[in-house]
Amino acid sequence: MGDVNGIGPEIVVKILMNPELLALCQPVIVGSADALEKYALGQDVLARVVRASESDLPAVAADKVLLVEPAGAQAPVIVPGKVAADAGRFAFECVKVAVRFALAGKVDGIVTCPVSKTAVNLGGYHYAGHTEFLAELSGCRDYRMMLVAGQLCAVHVTTHLALSAAIKLVTSDRVAGTIKLAYRAMRQLGIERPRVAVAGLNPHAGEETLFGTEERDAIIPGIELARADGIGATGPLPPDTVFMKMARGEFDVVVAMYHDQGHIPLKLAAFNRTVNVTIGLPFVRTSVGHGTAFDIAGKGIADPTSLAEAIKVAAVMTAHRNRV
Repeated sequence: MGDVNGIGPEIVVKILMNPELLALCQPVIVGSADALEKYALGQDVLARVVRASESDLPAVAADKVLLVEPAGAQAPVIVPGKVAADAGRFAFECVKVAVRFALAGKVDGIVTCPVSKTAVNLGGYHYAGHTEFLAELSGCRDYRMMLVAGQLCAVHVTTHLALSAAIKLVTSDRVAGTIKLAYRAMRQLGIERPRVAVAGLNPHAGEETLFGTEERDAIIPGIELARADGIGATGPLPPDTVFMKMARGEFDVVVAMYHDQGHIPLKLAAFNRTVNVTIGLPFVRTSVGHGTAFDIAGKGIADPTSLAEAIKVAAVMTAHRNRV
């Protein structure tokens, strides 16, 4: 459910009113019953909600939805728009439950609503966000962020780092590992032979070292390492045109070197449809591509499109999980 003071509870309720999405999966909501009730006023959704515990996920009819609250977690006070330690702490307690479900095979994947990094840290969890926490809980050390916006996909060599630090992490091994994870993720999205494009780091992909040597020293060797493992990848290509080539259908995914290089073009193309996917985890995990939107929380105007897209992507990846 994400931060109960953000738009997470509201968009969850709106999803529960969408028969098309409920036909794709049987949701297990991990979150606050109070928040669900608050945003379901006047809606015929609570009648379909069945309360359950972490130790007992009962089999229910296809039109029912399970709701689990973390055992022993202090229920947060719901104040829409407020950054609060209790809300941040509760949000990550919910993530813990969801990960335990996924690792135990009780659920097929996890879809997360937005959290406030500030609230999470105030609540005692010192992480940059969901991704790092999910990786630690699952014992995963080799993971990446993938952004999906309709037919556009980008996998990032680095993400939440200062640009100066990100550049230092553009190594041949990390580039090769990202290409491999991108290829497997695209197969899990149903593409038999993914076409991977690799963006350069520097303007014009370095222009034969005129504008930098990272392409020669790290990116090209990384591509060659991936090719040695049988994965076809093209690049390094100029960052200012490679996304246009993907949009035209020449490639299925772009390996971006840093956060904004991949995020800006995809969010510009389809902001409300953007889905964040963590690849490399031992389970499927997708998330909305937006934040908590505290400024509109509680006003009933939140757009659930990104959450709907995240559920669709998770359903596809779950259906093809044996292809990686």
